[in-house]
Amino acid sequence: MATLYAGTSGFAYPAWKPGFYPAKLPGKQFLKHYAERLNCVEINYTFRRLPSASTLASWVEATPAGFVFAVKANQRITHIQRLKNAAEATELFLRMIDPLRTARRLGPILFQLPPQLKCDVALLRDYLALLPEGMRYAFEFRHASWLAEPVYDELRQRNVSLCVAESEKLEVPEVITADFVYYRLRKPDYTEADVEAFAARAGELLAAGKDLYLMFKHEETPDGALHAQMLLKKAGQA
Repeated sequence: MATLYAGTSGFAYPAWKPGFYPAKLPGKQFLKHYAERLNCVEINYTFRRLPSASTLASWVEATPAGFVFAVKANQRITHIQRLKNAAEATELFLRMIDPLRTARRLGPILFQLPPQLKCDVALLRDYLALLPEGMRYAFEFRHASWLAEPVYDELRQRNVSLCVAESEKLEVPEVITADFVYYRLRKPDYTEADVEAFAARAGELLAAGKDLYLMFKHEETPDGALHAQMLLKKAGQA
């Protein structure tokens, strides 16, 4: 049965008090409270730093079975190596996050490419060949040249999801390239009608057997977390 995973990019935001987190909730309790209301979080921390085993263990301990962490690939892979000669960096990254996989808490790994990196199908093909099977991967392209059929074909061949990133700068079309779909919703404001539309689309994708990971923008207000919770309710998966 397909599942809707809804959450936000990050969870450690005191500005979410008191709208999402209780006013007196200590920061070390944020993740536990978050995981009682939502079933997925996107971790951006891993883009800048490799997580310690103790950090990953604390995340697992704070969350229930069925909760998953989508993790952003480290910048050494995407922004320093730019996917080229990145086998060693990729192997290290996957080894460092493996405790999430063994605990059955690992969601998709998100590869967010730099906005200046233009389409290179051969580069993408060679990099995808490095990724071990049995895990989920999503690619967020931020240069419009990547939004092309040859790129989609490469993703389909490896069951890798095109990240449907919706922002003010670039809107990626919903082209389904895997057995799951990954959304990043980055616009400043979403209305209840928008959330209802996402819930309706979620229902269609779930009926088609596609898991859906849907991450709202976070920033200075709890709106993203509240939208994610509303989405789960409207889709009947709260």
